[in-house]
Amino acid sequence: MSTYKVEDMSCGHCVSTIETAVSKADPSAQATCDLSSKTVEITGAKDEAAVVQAVREAGYEPSPA
Repeated sequence: MSTYKVEDMSCGHCVSTIETAVSKADPSAQATCDLSSKTVEITGAKDEAAVVQAVREAGYEPSPA
């Protein structure tokens, strides 16, 4: 499990986009977004670097929390 700060996550659409990007990059991974703290917790990822890259490609900038 890893937690990332995503400062540019600002609405429900952002949450949905990030969750979709994570599941497409790694179907075994799960993203749990907390909009109020602007964090994303990723669990079960086989290749976490690919998951983080997918979030970046979706237009967000995750940084380790």
